[in-house]
Amino acid sequence: MQRLFAGVSIAALLIAAPLAASAQDQDTDVEAIVSTGTFQLEGIAAGKIGGSLTILTAEDIEDRQVRLISDVLRDVPGLAVSRAGGPGSLTAVRIRGAEGNHTLVLIDGIEASDPFQGEFDFASLGADEAGRVEVLRGQQSALYGSDAMAGVIHYRTPTGKQLDGARLRLEGGSFSTLNGALAAGGTEGDLDWTVSATVNRTGGYPTQTDGLGKRDVGAESRAFSGKLNYQVNDALSLRAVARVSQVDGDTNNAPFASGSLVLDSPGVGYESRNVYYLAGADYEALEGRWTHSLRVQGVDAERTSLSNTAVTSFNESNRLKAQYVTTFHIEGERFNQHITGAVDQEFERYKNGVSGLRKEADNTGYVLDYGVEWNQAGGLGLSVRQDENDLFQNATTYRAQIYHSITDAVRVRAAAGTGIKNPTFFELFGFGATFVGNPDLLPEESRGWEAGADFTLVDGKVQAGFTYFDSTLENEIFSYFGGVLPPGCAAPGPGRNTVCNRPTESTQQGFEVFGKAEIGAGFTVNVSYTDLDAQENGFQEIRRPPQIASVSVNWRSADDRYGLNATARYQGVNQDSNFSILTPAMFNNDPDFRVLPAPPANRVELPSFVLLNLAGDWRINDRFEVFGRVENALDEDYFEVIPYRTSGRAFYAGLRARF
Repeated sequence: MQRLFAGVSIAALLIAAPLAASAQDQDTDVEAIVSTGTFQLEGIAAGKIGGSLTILTAEDIEDRQVRLISDVLRDVPGLAVSRAGGPGSLTAVRIRGAEGNHTLVLIDGIEASDPFQGEFDFASLGADEAGRVEVLRGQQSALYGSDAMAGVIHYRTPTGKQLDGARLRLEGGSFSTLNGALAAGGTEGDLDWTVSATVNRTGGYPTQTDGLGKRDVGAESRAFSGKLNYQVNDALSLRAVARVSQVDGDTNNAPFASGSLVLDSPGVGYESRNVYYLAGADYEALEGRWTHSLRVQGVDAERTSLSNTAVTSFNESNRLKAQYVTTFHIEGERFNQHITGAVDQEFERYKNGVSGLRKEADNTGYVLDYGVEWNQAGGLGLSVRQDENDLFQNATTYRAQIYHSITDAVRVRAAAGTGIKNPTFFELFGFGATFVGNPDLLPEESRGWEAGADFTLVDGKVQAGFTYFDSTLENEIFSYFGGVLPPGCAAPGPGRNTVCNRPTESTQQGFEVFGKAEIGAGFTVNVSYTDLDAQENGFQEIRRPPQIASVSVNWRSADDRYGLNATARYQGVNQDSNFSILTPAMFNNDPDFRVLPAPPANRVELPSFVLLNLAGDWRINDRFEVFGRVENALDEDYFEVIPYRTSGRAFYAGLRARF
């Protein structure tokens, strides 16, 4: 069935289109104006970016009834999502075979990763009403510095003008699930304001691999946010963003080499608290040709681990960043140009609440960006960044991109660049008694390129696109859990683990096909397919499926009162580390599961699977609608992360109101 699904997906892609807006209508489509991948104050049309960009609109999220942003990211080409259990469990997103901490995550322009872990846990990111996502793939360190080595994921909540009222959603269903979202906003003269809240609670289900445990492993996540934008006059505007997120989750003990999870561990879990903030002022001079932006942003993060309700670890970290950006526009009859300069100062601090260990790191970045457009048909962009860090050597990164519309139906594009990722506090200084940090770690470095084309057919109703990409990673940081250490990696001592730089190069290459088609009678089809070859030290990287595909078919009635959606997501045969030394006998119900022979040691092969979600909604009147969905309708028994079981078929229903 999986092979048939993959074949149908690829065939459908030949007549489909990019998820982003077409080059034909980007200049007039508001949804196509993005803030990701540019420092220009007014944003940029999606078709003027030479890299690979995907926009997931509020309609995409609403039609598919997405409650966690990580779920809809499964429909983006090049992205692999892995969750260690049910909703609320640690969730990582990897772009084009890179690590999860190689992706910069922005929430309303705020860098959202935990400064200690150096990575964003998507378990905390619920879907606001009318939110949207911009995903830019490829090396982006030339603009954003460390963390943006593989790309940028930018989640944007709506403005007050977009909401113009209030929206409420309530639902419940399987696994004692209750969730809801509230968003309100509007404009009062020159003031644009929004407030929003999301709550997701699940009683969970047993996640033990051997199936003997009965404890439900659940979680509750909450997020509250607000945005203000005040237009002081025609030239000056002020803005502010604040967001608080909390996750309280259950876990079961899973010591290495145990043979299974420790069954039913009451009182074991974690608490995560994050506060995000941003304040800025934007000024336009010379009738908008010369813009200035000053921003201050930050995050305060806390994470507590609990055992028998007692605190076993407590970490707090924070990031404070100030940035000044200025752009000068030069407009001509045939060429439009812009020159952007930026400087940012970033301070990161970490404290271990148990041991009292304190560490800090400071970084200053300088950016120069130039772009030119010609004849409304093409453009070229060049960016360079210099980073000065008090822990590492100075680093210079660059990015070049080009696009050109050969005809109204064909647009070609290409990009190349370099990226860096500085080691995290966790990797440098360790954690607890068994994980020893490595203060001699070098930053990871990446270089890569991509090339692709987009096609627009049948008056824009049918479009198609593809991208080929190739990247090489040096100094990859890997975790050591025993075995032979490479040269230059100090032994951590008996019973201890550590991290080291990989002396060999890692590679990621492949192609993405993606699309959209309006096929009449209210039907729209979105499709994506990724073929990936990601290698570390000559072996396939774990949790990077070589094949990923998605097909989403949506139907809406002519009067927009009824809607149906079917979304199928395919993940090919995958590999994971077998840290718990699980045996084939524990997977008797999974005949395709395999414990792989060494080398490399302790690997398992996970079978492919298809997840089918079905959703429908009925608008009772202008204010109220009811909806329902079935997740994992085929009741697949599958794994994303060993040794955690995933959920079976689930049912949900709810009510949405607009005021």
